Amino acid sequence: MPGFTPGRRWQPAYYPFHSEPAFDRFIEFIERSIKGPLFGCRMCGNCLLQETAFICPMECPKGLRNGPCGGSTPEHCYVDPDRPCIWYKIYERAEKMGRTDRLREVLPPLDWEKVGTDSWMDVARHWVKVGGLKGMVDALKLPKPERDEAWEKFFYEVRQPEWWGGDDKPHPAPAHEPVSTLEAKLTAGNFVITAEVSPPLAGATDEIVKKLNLLRDHIDAVNFTDNPSATPRMSSLVCSAVAAMNGVEPVMQIAARERTRMGLQSSVLGAVALGIRNVLCLTGDHPRLGPSPHGRMDIWDIDSIQMLWILRRMRDEGHFLDGRDLKAAPPLFLGAAGSPFSSNARFQALREEKKVNAGAQFFQTNLIYDVDGFAEWLGGLDQLGVLARVHVLAGLMPMRSFKAAQMIAQVPGVKVPKALLDRMESATDPKEEGVQITLELIDKLKRLPGVHGLHIMAVGWESIVPRLIKESSIR
Repeated sequence: MPGFTPGRRWQPAYYPFHSEPAFDRFIEFIERSIKGPLFGCRMCGNCLLQETAFICPMECPKGLRNGPCGGSTPEHCYVDPDRPCIWYKIYERAEKMGRTDRLREVLPPLDWEKVGTDSWMDVARHWVKVGGLKGMVDALKLPKPERDEAWEKFFYEVRQPEWWGGDDKPHPAPAHEPVSTLEAKLTAGNFVITAEVSPPLAGATDEIVKKLNLLRDHIDAVNFTDNPSATPRMSSLVCSAVAAMNGVEPVMQIAARERTRMGLQSSVLGAVALGIRNVLCLTGDHPRLGPSPHGRMDIWDIDSIQMLWILRRMRDEGHFLDGRDLKAAPPLFLGAAGSPFSSNARFQALREEKKVNAGAQFFQTNLIYDVDGFAEWLGGLDQLGVLARVHVLAGLMPMRSFKAAQMIAQVPGVKVPKALLDRMESATDPKEEGVQITLELIDKLKRLPGVHGLHIMAVGWESIVPRLIKESSIR
């Protein structure tokens, strides 16, 4: 039975904001009893089973409604190794049913007031409202294509009003002047370099300024991670503001794990006020991967695709998620993480297309050591027409030792070829060998069609970045 495991550790939290009539509670019991065993239903009250091949996506420990996370694998969920990745099951069934086109739709955030309630009565009441029994009979008499179209339109109206619902269409930014230096350089066709810096484990900014001074003449923008590995550090917002004040273009990373929809919108408006224009939207590592004692793990209000969708609508349509108008739309250059090795290439291409449709203008990818596999990922994006609509920055991390290479190879969503591991193991100077491997990768990556730059994640070894850029002759 797809996705249904009694007694699983994660359950969605239910918030009954209102009491339900006794008849509705009875229907809820019946619905749960049927849909739970058949579809793994978690009674989110925002049912979209027809969009996810009739497997409930709320089985995902992160509650992801728009596809797998960057750590997904065919073997198991990276958060709970005892379970399969539910999104693999959804993709596989959708492919068998010929319904992969449904997976392109951006599913909006949950309406938490409905969580824990039934969906059937909403459907029944809406049907009575729009057509009654006669309307139902007339719809059933329609030819199949028209009947399917009528049902889709009807179900869309049931689940949320027009201003709330997602869609499967591309939404390129309207014609505009670049809002950041990074966007201007990418738009002009320049090959750009960004570098990632981990925020300090302290409240002082001296370390940040030191790294900025080391990098400023060699890169186009600097990323600041947002509590990576679910471990607290100085906020990406503050680090980005420090970079802006010191004349270095920041890319603020923002993880859905720490954000409600309200927090996302207010944080980004605050970032814009501080001169931050580039925002990279991530779902974030599960809290279970962080240090104990763990906090709550049962509520993921939004995911990275929903974040992109919300921010893109704030920028292009000038209103908040709740429909209120903004007095001034925020100027934003929106990015997302690209995951070339996190899942089946066909499935991942759909996932990346969804991010671009939602609003992503650039990708900074996960670590790349297998250039052929990365080229296959680029080819999948090109086949879907995505590559022409997004700027791709290839992710790199120089390896400092064989032990580090082994650890990197175990990270979900990263593939390190055995030949590279063997080179690191047999090297008399592993650190230098890691540099040479990175230079070789840069030489190959910069020649690939569709690659617009590099994103270097040196993780505490920022001093190597100037050498890599100089010796690779990309500047």
